[in-house]
Parts: sequence; structure tokens; C-alpha cells
Amino acid sequence: MIFAIEEINQNPAILTNHKLGYKIYNSCGMTNIMKSAIDLATGQREIVDEKNCTKADTAQAVLGHSGSAPTMAFARIIGRFQIPVLSHFATCACLSDREEFPSFFRTIPSDLHQSRALAKLVKLFGWTWVGAISNKNDYGINGIATFIQAALEEGVCIEYYQAFEQTGPLRELTKVVETVKYSTSKVIVAFMSHREVNVLATELYRQNVTGLQWVGSDAWITDHSLTDSEGHSILVGSLGFAVSRAHIPGLEEHLRLLHPSQFPDSPFVRDFWEDTFDCSLSDTRDAQRKSCSGFESLQDAKSYFTDVSELRFTNNVYKSVYAVAHALHNLFTCEEKKGPFYNGSCADTEHIQPWQVLHYLQNVNFTTNQGERVTFDQNGDSPARYELINLQHVTSGTMQVATVGVYDATLPRERQFTMNGMKIVWGGEGHTQVPVSVCSESCPQGKRKVLQKGKPVCCYDCIPCADGEISNITDSMECLKCPIDYWPNTRGDTCILKEVEFLSYAEIMGIILTFFCLMGAVLTTMIALVFFHFQETPIVRANNSELSFLLLFSLTLCFLCSLTFIGRPSEWSCMLRHTAFGITFVLCISCILGKTIVVLMAFRATLPGSNMMKWFGPAQQRLSVVAFTLIQVLICILWLTINPPFPFKNMSHYKEKIILECALGSAVGFWAVLGYIGLLAMLCFVLAFLARKLPDNFNEAKFITFSMLIFCAVWITFIPAYVSSPGKFTVAVEIFAILASSYGTLFCIFLPKCYVILLRPERNTKKHVMSKTKEIQY
Repeated sequence: MIFAIEEINQNPAILTNHKLGYKIYNSCGMTNIMKSAIDLATGQREIVDEKNCTKADTAQAVLGHSGSAPTMAFARIIGRFQIPVLSHFATCACLSDREEFPSFFRTIPSDLHQSRALAKLVKLFGWTWVGAISNKNDYGINGIATFIQAALEEGVCIEYYQAFEQTGPLRELTKVVETVKYSTSKVIVAFMSHREVNVLATELYRQNVTGLQWVGSDAWITDHSLTDSEGHSILVGSLGFAVSRAHIPGLEEHLRLLHPSQFPDSPFVRDFWEDTFDCSLSDTRDAQRKSCSGFESLQDAKSYFTDVSELRFTNNVYKSVYAVAHALHNLFTCEEKKGPFYNGSCADTEHIQPWQVLHYLQNVNFTTNQGERVTFDQNGDSPARYELINLQHVTSGTMQVATVGVYDATLPRERQFTMNGMKIVWGGEGHTQVPVSVCSESCPQGKRKVLQKGKPVCCYDCIPCADGEISNITDSMECLKCPIDYWPNTRGDTCILKEVEFLSYAEIMGIILTFFCLMGAVLTTMIALVFFHFQETPIVRANNSELSFLLLFSLTLCFLCSLTFIGRPSEWSCMLRHTAFGITFVLCISCILGKTIVVLMAFRATLPGSNMMKWFGPAQQRLSVVAFTLIQVLICILWLTINPPFPFKNMSHYKEKIILECALGSAVGFWAVLGYIGLLAMLCFVLAFLARKLPDNFNEAKFITFSMLIFCAVWITFIPAYVSSPGKFTVAVEIFAILASSYGTLFCIFLPKCYVILLRPERNTKKHVMSKTKEIQY
């Protein structure tokens, strides 16, 4: 303060023709501090003792105290007189209350900013489960309360909060130590003075409670008295905030000019001088020490007092003095009619009122010689800017402090922390990596958090997202539902397009079914060629060659219509597959029915006096086939007209994939087509069963009976299989039923004939065929 005042008094650019005076009270204890402040406010003691200076009635400003509690005590009183009070170290947020402390200013940021910065610091390193300890006074309680509130807003949970005083009962300290010892959090946020930290660290060290990461307030994080603590080793790696360092040119030289004669009544200067030079200024004080001559010099002495490399709070004092000087300078340089008071008036420089200085101090805005801007907000607070401090080495008598980053509350939230890349020494075990302090591990993507009952929000279980939902961020509280065409991947963190399923020509099942379809069509064509080549032989003629060729043609269509069931469903393929299947099968069964009726009629025609064959000749046979088939065609036309089949995305059967299938449109139309086929098949089976024992040497009715028995068995079992088969297997079951019934008909009716025609030609004679019945002529 003295250095700053002398520097100002020698500067012609500020307070021209005026000089600052001062009075220092080295008062200890709350009572003395209060008395000194009241003396300054009432003017009962002289402020300046120079004959050529005007003596002020009261102090224009009071600088101090460093503690929040004493400052609150006298600032509340002096504020009533509107005398400015400036503190370089009183950080309690309660001092920002302008109603209670109307004249208070400070050049150190409020604990409100520091508490919030500590919460953001804890969040920055991922510590969501921490303990909190504070002084049991306004400074600690208010500071930690703000921290806890800010921490909760940041998503950080407080496992415990304890408060104690160094001078308090021992049970309070014991309770704090026991709480820390049995807690699960590895991070302690300590909002207290260096005195409490010393006591707590020592007790924890004695009870071997180590492995903790300390996060501290500026009241202790850079205090060199920590080196005196027995437990100083457990404080290595501590993180915290301190006001920015500054370099003040000329200060070291000023300090080295200190001499006891300048302050003959100061016990502090006397003790400092005797300790520095290991001597005694008075022979009566210490007989074992040599006497000080009084001519010793600090120029070459190594002392913490003359070390200006770590000027933090000292710089705040420097700024406080300059703030008052600039306020007074603006007051003295006021131009009449342009002043800030009533009708543009200025202050009377001969009789300056404290409230006038207060007004100018509230509006100061200047930059120091070191380039630091000084201003106050409406609450008298300075802008919040801190250095992030890391205690990297603490031993008895030495402490190495490293600045590892900067926090600036005036910047946007995402840019408030700036790390300088310096390696951080961590507290806890190992000192090599960031300690972990969480109640529950982070939930990975694909899972969501479920809070544990009766515990803070930081304690939770991780459960997988439900079917159809994902979480693509860690620690997600909710899962997101995928769009209807999408499904979560195996990790549950991304929605991917659902697999589209249909019976494809490219897959194994599709290839096998296609092969049997084509093979059936080829076999049918080959049998037709055999029948065509041997059409004049008795067996071919005796078994109604015209209906046989029509039956072979319909069977070829049956085999080929199966191909329409394979491949990606489209509007045309959906309408074609069911109608083609219905019509070709009716044509096939109509031909078989016609052949069955022919066998029955032929037997009746062999009886004496019977003329049945004239009623069911070739024309009637053709007409019956056309009539039976035409009925199915009409059913299909009605089905396609009213409500035809259409391609459909079935998303209900499988959640994770889409089944492309053909919706029936009208279920009545589909079952009408199947029902009509079943009706004809049953009729054909009954007639063939009745004619199975007719005395022909080569009776076709028994083979038709077997083919219809296979046909009916296949389609009866098809119905439950069709209903219960999932996805593309529904189509495969339908194709299998078509192929099985078609192969059954082909093999049962035509294979025996081909066997005789190709391998037993001696039985393919008129004599053999007519051995028991006459040849049937048409």
C-alpha cells in the first residue's frame, strides 16, 4: 500500500497538485479492528501529519480487512456513513449485498464466482461423487452452500457435508475425520482457511487416510503455512483457484529498502529484522543473539518478504490503492456544469464528502501499468478471473505451486476453462492419472440410467434400452425410439434399416424350390413328349389321350406358377400368384375329374344294353373342363375386382425385420379359391375311390385315387402350416404344397404309363389291354 501511494504521489498524470496520505492500524482481534475502523470513520485521530497539507475530517476510504468476518463487522457500520471500504481478500458472497454493505468494494472476486468455478472444475474432471467440508463461519458456510447448489446444477452429487472450526470442540474434527474415512468418494472440496486445512490434514495423516484428491478455495491453496503441517504430504496434487499473479515493477527494490527506523514502533518489522539477520535490536531482548547495528541491508538477503515472484493478493492491494486514487482524480478533474451531481455540479474539493468519493469509486474504469483492467459491478465486485493451481510438491518448508490453467467467468461457458497443457500432479494413489470419484460408473451407449431408490441422482443402475430403442450418448436418462423402418444395431447405439425379408431367388431355399419347379416342368414336358410319340399305342389311347395332354399342360402351368411366389412381391406378382395358382389347379383337377368320370362311364358302357358313353363323349369332357375352370376364373375376377392381393410390409411378426409379403386383400376371395379347389379334389377323390376296383387290366382310377389322396393330404396339412409359418416360410410352405401335390399327381397318374410304354412295351398291346375289357373308342 505504501509503495502504491508513493508511486501515485510521484506520478504527475494522476492527482495533480494533490497527494495521498495514509494511516495504518496494525490491529489484531475483532475488538481492535472495529475500534480502528470507527476511528477512521469519525476522524478522532489525525489522518495526515504534514503542515502544508489540508487535514481531512475523516478517511476518504478504508482499505482492508483481509478476512470476511472482520470486514463484515465494520463495513456494516462504516457503510452507514457512506465511507468506501475496499478489501483485497474478503471473498464472502454475503458482502455483495448492497443493502447491508452499501459502500463495500473488493479487488478479489466474490466467493459466489469461486464456488461456481469449483463446481465446474469438479465436473470438468468427471468427479460426480464428492465430499464437502468448510469452516463453521459465514465464509465457509456461504461458500460451500453456493458450491453445493452449483454442483447439483452441474450434475455433481455431494456424498456428505461437514463443517468445523479449528478452535471448536474436538468432537467436531473427529466427526469430520470419521466421515471422510468411511466415505466412498475420493474427492474432497475444502472451502476453509489454511488453519482448518492444517488441522484436518494432520489428523487424516495420523489415521492413515490417504489417496484423496483435494480441491480447495483460494483461502488456503497457495498458503505457505501448509508446509508446517504434519500431514502436508497428503495435500500434494491438490487443485484450486487463486487470483492471477502479477509483476509490479519497483516493488522488490522498495521492499529491500525497508529499515527499522522507518517503523520504530512496529513489532512486525522488529521481529522480521531480527529473524532475518539473526540478531537483536535491543540488548535486553535476547542475550544469546548478537546485537543488530541497524545498518544491515536487505539488498542481498534471501527472504520470503522480498520474493515478488508470486504476487497474487499483494496485487489486489496495489489495485485497491489505485482505484481510490483514480476515483479522487476524477473527482478533482470534474468540470462544472458537467458533473455527476445535482444540476451537473461537482464536488467541493475543499470539503469532500464520503458519498461523493463513493460515487466516483463505483464508476472507476482504468487499466494498470501491468495491463490489468480494474472496474466494479453494481455490487462492488471485480470481474472473476482465476488461475487454476496445482500443488505439485509440498515438503516441510517448501511448496511448489504450478499454474495449469485459467478460469474466466466473463467468457462464454464453453470457453471459461483454458488449460495450458502443463502436466498435472494428481492426489490419491499413483499420481499418474485423473482419479475416479463416481457413485456409479457411466452408462455406455445402448443403455440408460435407472436411479437407485433412496439415493442421489448420481447413484444409478445401467439397463439396456427396450426393444426398438437406442441411446447414442453416455449416461442417457431416456432411450430414443427408432423410426418404424429402423431397428437398433447390436450395440443399441444406432438405428439401422430393418432387414427386409422375402423368398429370394438368390438364397438357398429359393434356389432349391426354383430347381424343383423347373424340374417338375421339364419332367412334365418330357412325359408329354413320350405320350405324343406313343399316342397311337393302346395305353395312351385307352386312357383318354386328349385329357391326358390337357392334364400334362395344366401340370406344367402348376409347376411354373410356383415361380411367381419367389422374388420381391410387387403389385402384379401378388395378383398373379394366387389367381394363376387357383386357375391352373382347377384346370388340373378338372382334367382328372373328367378322366375319372370317363373311367366310370366306360365301365358302365361295357355292360349289355348300356349307352352311357354317348352322354359323356369328347365334347362333354371338354365342356366339363371349361365349365369347372370358368367358375374359378369368375371367382378370381371377383376377388381382383373387389379387393385384390397387394404387396405389404409386415412389421408385426418380427420386430427387428420387415417381411415383404402379399396381403390377401379379401380373405374371403382367397379361401373361396382354395375351397373350390378342395371341393373338386374331394369330388374327384370320391369318384376315383368308387371306381378303384373296376375290372380293367389297366385301370386308371386306382392311380387317380392315390394322387387325390396325396393332394388332399398335402392341402389339409397346408392350412395349419400356412397359418403358423413365419415370414418367407409362409411362401415356402405354399410353394411346397403346390409342388408336392403336382409331383404326386404327375407320378401317380403318368409314371406307371411311362414305365409300361418305355420299359415294358410287350404290355402296351391291344390284346393285353383288351384281355378283360374291350378297347374304349372315342
